[in-house]
Amino acid sequence: MWSLYALTILAGLANAIQPGQNATLSKSLGLPVTAALLTLLVSTAALLAGGLALGKLEMPTGQQLGQVPWWAWLGGFLSVLLILAQLYASPAIGAATFLGIIVTVGVLASLVLDHFGWIGFQVHPASLWRVAGAVLMVIGVGLVAIF
Repeated sequence: MWSLYALTILAGLANAIQPGQNATLSKSLGLPVTAALLTLLVSTAALLAGGLALGKLEMPTGQQLGQVPWWAWLGGFLSVLLILAQLYASPAIGAATFLGIIVTVGVLASLVLDHFGWIGFQVHPASLWRVAGAVLMVIGVGLVAIF
C-alpha cells in the first residue's frame, strides 16, 4: 500500500512540474497545439517503452473492447483538456494558483463521484468532514490566488 502512496506523491510532484514544462515547450516552439501533440507523443512513447520493458503491453481482444463502457473512452479527451489548460492558463495565472484550482476542483468533483459511486468508483459518502475539508480547500486556493 505504501508504494501506491509513493506513486501518488510522485504524480503530485509531476502535476506541479508538468504545466511549466509544457508551457515552456509551447512558448519555445510558438505552436501550442503542436506542443500539446508532442507532449502526448512523448507520453505514448514512454508508456510503450515501459510496457514493453515490463512485459505488460498487450493488445485487447474484441470482446474486451466491447465490454468497455462508452464513457470510459473519453479519458483521452480529458487529457487533452488538461494539457491545453497547462499551455494557456498556467503561464498566465502561475503554478500555485493553477495547481490549486486543478486540485481543488478535482476534490470537489471527486466528492460527488465518490458519493454516488459514479464512473467506476466505490461509494464513499460525502460526510460533513469531507465536505468541510473541500470548503477549506476552496478558501485556501482563493487565498493563494489573491495573494
